[in-house]
Amino acid sequence: MDASTEPRRPGMRQVAREAGVSPTTVSNVLNSPELVAEETRRRVHAAMARVGYLPDNAARRLRGVPSPLVGAVTLDIAGPFFTEVCRGVEDRLLQDGCMLMTCSTDLQPGRERHYLQELEKQRVRGVLITPVEADLDPLVSLAGRGVPVVLLDHRSDGRLCSVSMDNQWGGEQVAAHLLALGHRRIALLSASIEVQQTVERHAGVRTAFAKAGLDPDHGVLDVRVPSPDITVTAAAALEDVLAAADPPTAMICLNDTAALGVIGGLKERGIAVPDEMSVVGYDDVAFAAQLAPALTTVWQPKRELGRVAAELLLDEARPGHRHQKLVYRPRLVVRESTAPPCR
Repeated sequence: MDASTEPRRPGMRQVAREAGVSPTTVSNVLNSPELVAEETRRRVHAAMARVGYLPDNAARRLRGVPSPLVGAVTLDIAGPFFTEVCRGVEDRLLQDGCMLMTCSTDLQPGRERHYLQELEKQRVRGVLITPVEADLDPLVSLAGRGVPVVLLDHRSDGRLCSVSMDNQWGGEQVAAHLLALGHRRIALLSASIEVQQTVERHAGVRTAFAKAGLDPDHGVLDVRVPSPDITVTAAAALEDVLAAADPPTAMICLNDTAALGVIGGLKERGIAVPDEMSVVGYDDVAFAAQLAPALTTVWQPKRELGRVAAELLLDEARPGHRHQKLVYRPRLVVRESTAPPCR
């Protein structure tokens, strides 16, 4: 087939006719979507799909137009929490014709810096990020260079938009539940003591001890669980927990995946859950209720977090945008993996 007989790719004029709008409106949907009403954007994207129109993203980048790509830089995309969060992000981005690219830092600042540099080179529409470190200056600088940034599952200091959980409240509720059952020595498993979520949950646990008139320095045993492969490393952490001079009677895990590893490791050692060791997870992912015993955990609105974060990111480029700092409160879900201590 020669050039004269090859089928021509659909153009913006064909999309405009199909959507019942002008070619200028189609161009604005692609290049400046904040100028177009949401219903019109959806109609244009639907018309693009019907006629098979594919924007030339390489050409758009040469013209200085951001790509439809949004980057999500998470602590570990393999974990079910961030998988669900990113699904919420993806569903919202699709409504505006954008796509999601995910990156996992594994709590390594160097990996985070590398991903941010590469995403900026690609002129992405924006970045959603759960930062490894507390210093937000590099992210504020990135936003200042024209790349919208929204903090995901991380509180902002007001210079950036953020969608996060009240982790201190969550930690306090878990500890209060265990203390009410009679536990006085609790192991607290964390991937990193520097990550904001961990700091806040630790503060919540200590607050519960203080409110109960107990000394958290004696009652809380901090245990580090390296990332990734949380299921394996959490099970291995049992050695430190069980070898403690005053062994805990309950364990609070950084997430449900860690709790899965802990329960498996306890069973291998012949230690019954919850009769001999209570175990609490965090996140309330799909498998939590299916474990044996069913896992006591903390529910978080995972897809909603992602959807709202994506909405804030898309809103960054719209006129009159103001930074928002949204905080959701988690909920304790008591199931079968916690009980009064046997000693």
